[in-house]
Amino acid sequence: MSVERILWQEDATGLAGLVRKGELSAIELTEAAIARAEATRPEINATAQPLYDAARARAKSIDRSLPLAGVPFAIKDLGIAIKGVPTHGGSRIPAWLPDVNSVMTERYLAAGLIPIVTSTSPEHGLRLMTESRAFGITRNPWNTGHTSGGSSGGSAALVAAGVVPVAHASDGGGSIRVPSACTGLVGLKTSRGRIPLTPLVSESWYGMVVDHAVTRSVRDCALLLDLTHGPDILSPYAAPPPKGTFASAAARDPGKLRLAMYRKSPLGLPISTETLKALDTAVALAREGGHTVEEIDLPSIGREFVADFCRTVASAVAGTMRAETLRVGRSVTGDVERATRVLGRLGELVSAGETYAALQRLHGASRRVIEETAHYDAVLMPIIAHPPLACGAMDPKGADELIENLLDRLHLTPLLKLRPFFGQMMDKSLWFTPWPSIQNVSGQPSIALPVHVTDAGLPLGIQAAGRPGDEETLLSLAAQMEKISGWLGRRAPLMVPS
Repeated sequence: MSVERILWQEDATGLAGLVRKGELSAIELTEAAIARAEATRPEINATAQPLYDAARARAKSIDRSLPLAGVPFAIKDLGIAIKGVPTHGGSRIPAWLPDVNSVMTERYLAAGLIPIVTSTSPEHGLRLMTESRAFGITRNPWNTGHTSGGSSGGSAALVAAGVVPVAHASDGGGSIRVPSACTGLVGLKTSRGRIPLTPLVSESWYGMVVDHAVTRSVRDCALLLDLTHGPDILSPYAAPPPKGTFASAAARDPGKLRLAMYRKSPLGLPISTETLKALDTAVALAREGGHTVEEIDLPSIGREFVADFCRTVASAVAGTMRAETLRVGRSVTGDVERATRVLGRLGELVSAGETYAALQRLHGASRRVIEETAHYDAVLMPIIAHPPLACGAMDPKGADELIENLLDRLHLTPLLKLRPFFGQMMDKSLWFTPWPSIQNVSGQPSIALPVHVTDAGLPLGIQAAGRPGDEETLLSLAAQMEKISGWLGRRAPLMVPS
């Protein structure tokens, strides 16, 4: 069997085992991953920056005893530093060249992973489809006419295409879980404070952004979390430490759990039949595992919650554009895409007092959700309201231009006049995926699970949201559902190597 075929079939844990036993070398794996990256690049367009020379050099001297020794890896081109590697953030703003590694980069290298590329992202991670003017359209390996999701769509496409078995990803409003749902992968949005973002920032988007990965298997998700979690000296706060290892949690029977299921749209917008089928499949798998599942409502989560989320993100984008202007030494307004520019301008028009009030309302709603669901071990709910969209389906098609022209006339007007624009923005941006922001605001962990393939042959995953700090229960439940479903061996049928 060719090394490329082994790379396609095995998860990261399996590949590391082969390297540890000497049955496969890190150099062979690295060359296979590079060849695979180049072979699939025209079809999926998921590479932002090749790291081939550095990967080959690292593979030659890798310590085979490391837990993930020799495993090819991708690092998202957003929010994380790799010393000497340009960071674009999916934007045409001049790239930033870090002179230091992020804490997470150091932990990936210490685990034995070999980064071979950085993966594409939409501009500043603001869209849930990975499409940008800087890098073009990243496509779904299951059907290249459809999206791989966003904003970690490049990482998801590389894993689903068999280039790497695991890839770094980040999530501020679903950006790990949405791509996982679109490409048939496991994606854990970790608890707030579980993984440090230092030294670049203490927190991002008011603590709503977290880092982890997209993976082929639950055991890879758990093992990588064991190797990377925990605060460093610069961390402003930390999630509660696990009772044991995350890998041991994924390997044990979860026992009989009490689960809930939430099937409404927070925006009150339509949900596709396929999404409801996927949720029903997840419920059936959970019941087959011996768990009880009851349907619940989340009355604290509605349009005002989502609107407040959009207000706070807009203010964060405005701050980012200010910071980029200072870094580059000139205005970056002409460099960014219209959607980014509009969001940043809306953020400038939200007063500091309104931003604070919006955050307080969000935190209040989060406390109520946590209290209302505390007696459940996890809550099953959708991630995406519709199957993976066709590429270009969320193109603003003039809506951003209209809003921008109106903003020119409304500059510094009272916030009351801006409320319709936030309504338009959230309906346009989040109708595809209104659920994930709940856990970004609350800080709860939530894991995306592949459970369903649509009639058109596209994956459609769901999520299980857990108690704050309790990734262990989620991983145990997810591993059981993965086993019952038989999903582990499924791969994108268009991408089978020769």
